[in-house]
Amino acid sequence: MYIKGLGNTLLLTLLALLIGVALGVVISLIRVSWDKNHTEMQGPGRFFLGFFNALAKVYLTVIRGTPAVVQLMIMYFVIFASSRNKVMVAALSFGINSGAYVAEIIRGGIMSIDGGQMEAGRSLGFGYVATMRYIILPQAFKAVLPTLANEFIVLLKETAVAGYVGLTDVTYAGNIIGGNCYDYLFPLLMSALIYLILVMFFTFLVGKLERRLRSSER
Repeated sequence: MYIKGLGNTLLLTLLALLIGVALGVVISLIRVSWDKNHTEMQGPGRFFLGFFNALAKVYLTVIRGTPAVVQLMIMYFVIFASSRNKVMVAALSFGINSGAYVAEIIRGGIMSIDGGQMEAGRSLGFGYVATMRYIILPQAFKAVLPTLANEFIVLLKETAVAGYVGLTDVTYAGNIIGGNCYDYLFPLLMSALIYLILVMFFTFLVGKLERRLRSSER
């Protein structure tokens, strides 16, 4: 059960991170585009960008203002009540939750890039989208990569509530074993130890990544 739970935990975290990063990039681009360009835009483009920016704000407020476990239960017991693919439903729920935080991380990275980079791209003949794609976003991703890696670690621990929908993860395995043995101490300590080892391992990798980025900047 621990091996199965570990596999589900890692798969769930990876899928949720991919969904979160994809969603976070889209939300952050909408927010940044509105912040930088809404005063200069006219016509339907301004209306549609303003509409999506308002939706993005609502999404960020609701997701960051409600517990992840409540979102998971709504997703599984209400929205996808007919589905029995617990891993995908949980990955979607955690991905949507993570996307709100990733969006702000990436938005902060984009806003930290000097405004002259955008002007330089436009002077070379790039449009706004091409400048963001080829000049701004690569620099922003490099700046926020360690923070995104830390978000992966936080997400790994957040998935411990997946047992609320009956998904066998590391925590759920320890809980079931404890119930069968009428002794919760050692099974839950084993679950905690597995999480600790995983967090220490990924923290080590994040540290190596940060040192590599610092050396490349020098």
